[in-house]
Amino acid sequence: MNIQAPNLATDHPPASRRAGGSSFYLAMRILSREKREAMFEVYSFCRDVDDIADEDRPRPQRLALLSEWRKNIDALYSGGVPDGLERLAKVIARFGLHKDDFLAVIDGVEMDARADIRGPSLKELELYCDRVACAVGRLCVRIFGMNDADGKALAHHLGRALQLTNILRDIDEDAAVGRLYLPKEALALANIETTDPTAVASSPQIGAACAFIVERAREHFTKANEIMSASPRQVVRAPKIMGAVYRQMLEDMVSRGWAPPRNRVHVNKSYLLWIALRHAFV
Repeated sequence: MNIQAPNLATDHPPASRRAGGSSFYLAMRILSREKREAMFEVYSFCRDVDDIADEDRPRPQRLALLSEWRKNIDALYSGGVPDGLERLAKVIARFGLHKDDFLAVIDGVEMDARADIRGPSLKELELYCDRVACAVGRLCVRIFGMNDADGKALAHHLGRALQLTNILRDIDEDAAVGRLYLPKEALALANIETTDPTAVASSPQIGAACAFIVERAREHFTKANEIMSASPRQVVRAPKIMGAVYRQMLEDMVSRGWAPPRNRVHVNKSYLLWIALRHAFV
C-alpha cells in the first residue's frame, strides 16, 4: 500500500517541503493547520542549524554560522525580526515558545560542529540528547497544548527514546563521517577498547554495546507512553505516532541484529498508515 503525499506547495508553508516523506511529516498531518504550520517552522529551524554541523566547510566557519543563529534568536526575543524569520516570530508569540530551548538546540548542534563526537561518556551523551532532542520536544509540546509539567516530562523521555533509536539506526552512517555516539560505558560492557568509529561499527562485539542503548531507549519509551496515556488524547496524538513508529523501528533493529553488515531498517509504509489512522481521530 502506498501513501500518496499531498500537494506541499499548496497545503503548507515552504518549511513543510523539507519534511515530506518523513515520519515527522506523517505525524504533523493530523494536527490543526495552525499547529501544523507552527511545527513545520520549528522543524525548519532545527534542520537549518543541524545542516550547519554536517557541512564540509571549516569548523570555524560552521561555529560562526551557529553564532549568527544565536544572534537571530536573541533578536526574535528582543523585538527584532531578522529577514526570513517572520513566520517563526509569529509562532513564538502565539505558542509562548521559550528562548532557552532554541538556544539549547544550537548548543547541541555545536557539540557536533566543534569536534566529531567519538565514544562520549554517558553523561555527555545525556547532555547531547537533551539539547538536540529533548529541547526540540519542549518546543513541540507547547504547540501541542500540553500542560507544563507533563509536557516537559514527555519531552525528556520521548526525546531521549527517539534520539537513542536514531543513534542505533545511524551507526554506519555516522562512522562514515567519523562520528560514534555509543557511550564509553556501553563500549566497556562489550569489551571494545577503541573509540574509532569504523572499528567499532565493524566489531563483532558491537551487539552488547547496542543492547545497552536498546534497554535505555525502551525504558524511555515506556515512561513516555505512561505520560501520554494519562494525558488528553487530542494533545498527544502526534507524539503517539512518533513514539509508535520509532519503537517499531527499534524493535525491528533488535530482530535484525547488530552484526555487520547491517541493512538499514525502514518501517513498512502500511504500518505507518495504520498508525496514522489509529491516532487520526479523537
